[in-house]
Amino acid sequence: MRQSFIMPGFRSTLGFTLLYLGLVVLIPLSTLVFASFKLSWDEYLAVITHDRVLASFRVSFVTSIIAAGIASLFGFIIAWTFVRYSFPGKRLLDALIDLPFALPTAVAGIVLATIYQPSGIIGKLLMSTLGLQVAYKPVGIVVALIFISLPFVVRTVEPVLQEFDSSMEEAASSL
Repeated sequence: MRQSFIMPGFRSTLGFTLLYLGLVVLIPLSTLVFASFKLSWDEYLAVITHDRVLASFRVSFVTSIIAAGIASLFGFIIAWTFVRYSFPGKRLLDALIDLPFALPTAVAGIVLATIYQPSGIIGKLLMSTLGLQVAYKPVGIVVALIFISLPFVVRTVEPVLQEFDSSMEEAASSL
């Protein structure tokens, strides 16, 4: 008969994780679900069609579509450049692409808000030259979404381009 091995501290770690999951996620979520059962269909419809809710949906949808398009375009260009060319600083730029993976999302949000606010480094420059405020505006949401999604595009497209035969590109460019 085989004896199972349990790592030391596994039970206490699992217990802490389940306690945290219960207190922070499951209890508030179940409270929300059970409270929503008290609403009628008309009340659900009133909540969903409220002006603020519709505006939130609109901002989320529009900024996501714009950010996805921009991240796809620039992510493809960056991945193609990394695959096809060798240049000084390539390894540093390749590592910087992964920066959003290393940063917690909340930290990235705070950093972006600090940099792009009107008194921030980039925000001050944008306000003085273009009169454009980025922080706390839909443009800022697009910037944050691009910051988060660009590495996913680059890391997804890069292996595909590495497998792609460069002679096909050369043949296509001669047409």
